Amino acid sequence: MFGKVVISFIVALLLLIPCSILVATLDVRSYYHRSLATLNSPVVVAPAPCSTHLLPLRVYMYDLPRRFNVAMLHRRNTTDAPVTVEDFPVWPNNSGLKKQHSVEYWMMGSLLYGGDESSEAIRVLDPELADVFFVPFFSSLSFNTHGHHMTDSATKIDRQLQIDLMGILRKSKYWQRSGGRDHVFPMTHPNAFRFLRDQVNESIHVVVDFGRYPKGMSNLEKDVVSPYVHVVDSFTDDEPPDPYESRSTLLFFRGKTFRKDDGIIRAKLAKILAGYDDVHYERSVATGENIKLSSEGMRSSKFCLHPAGDTPSSCRLFDAIVSHCVPVIVSDKIELPFENEIDYSQFSVFFSFKEALEPDYMINQLRRFPKQKWTVMWRQLKNISHHYEFQYPPEAEDAVNMLWRQVKHKLPRIKRSVHRSRRLKIPDWWKKRLF
Repeated sequence: MFGKVVISFIVALLLLIPCSILVATLDVRSYYHRSLATLNSPVVVAPAPCSTHLLPLRVYMYDLPRRFNVAMLHRRNTTDAPVTVEDFPVWPNNSGLKKQHSVEYWMMGSLLYGGDESSEAIRVLDPELADVFFVPFFSSLSFNTHGHHMTDSATKIDRQLQIDLMGILRKSKYWQRSGGRDHVFPMTHPNAFRFLRDQVNESIHVVVDFGRYPKGMSNLEKDVVSPYVHVVDSFTDDEPPDPYESRSTLLFFRGKTFRKDDGIIRAKLAKILAGYDDVHYERSVATGENIKLSSEGMRSSKFCLHPAGDTPSSCRLFDAIVSHCVPVIVSDKIELPFENEIDYSQFSVFFSFKEALEPDYMINQLRRFPKQKWTVMWRQLKNISHHYEFQYPPEAEDAVNMLWRQVKHKLPRIKRSVHRSRRLKIPDWWKKRLF
């Protein structure tokens, strides 16, 4: 009996010695909590094999004939060769409200430009290296140019462009490989691509009014919410000694007051806000002169009203941001761009439809709004307004780079969807389960 105890003790001792050596060599705590010395050391840790957060998004852009994009800017240009960085046209100054839907133009320009160290996306010429595929079809400009009245003969051109485009894409092995799931389509006009939307439901859409699109098409897991391109000039010299007192108007609105759907609130607000000396609520249409007057009004107002139009969002919100006028957003279902990075409550005030339509309620809230809190919001507007600038060439953290970063955030979901589509015999089988 004593011999068995001795043998057991020796075996245990033999097992304990190497374990002790291992524990002494490896500090388990340091595995989970790096010491200050480790954090300050010049050790470079390589990213994981599947990590892409440190790398720009690799984008393959289809070389489409110009009739699908820039030829719509200059109708006399009949060349059908794909546009290059050398002949990429300047966005025309006389484009009017078409500019607010021009996101597709700026995204294309960012890829043609080639990028630099601040770029969130770079163009790759080999599609085998691409993370996503950009389709440079100006679907919003096509609607505004060819199908704006939705009944005239020009609408046929918009429809035919969509048919021709899908004919090109269906022949692409990269479209076939993913079913279009890794293809990016800018569609910032609510009627963009309206004839063949069902054929691109699985693709990544860059939209401004998420709630306007059919439920089967819109999906925040894959789609990206974009700002409108602002039409007023940015306020670049906004440095008064007392910004609050320098803005004499409490609340400003200038725009169309008769809209459909949720936009009917504008006509109701016109009645509720009538008679206040410090409120400017004016019916107006978008002309060059009226846009200039709107800019002046926003720059001289503390708050800028943003009620729903035909859609939950409108260009007015982003005009207010670049004018450093604190937005007053009246909407029950608006989706806002870059919200995973930007907290709108830091520079905006929100009211529900019910609150806004209660007589005196909204105005009393704004009149009691603390000056110090408003000033903090005004400064925050100045700090974040560059995120809403569309420009060519693109600059670090501007709207285009922010949009590409949003697409990059969708990449894991896109890859999962593509990989699953290749092996599933019954697509989306879980939706057909009976509970």
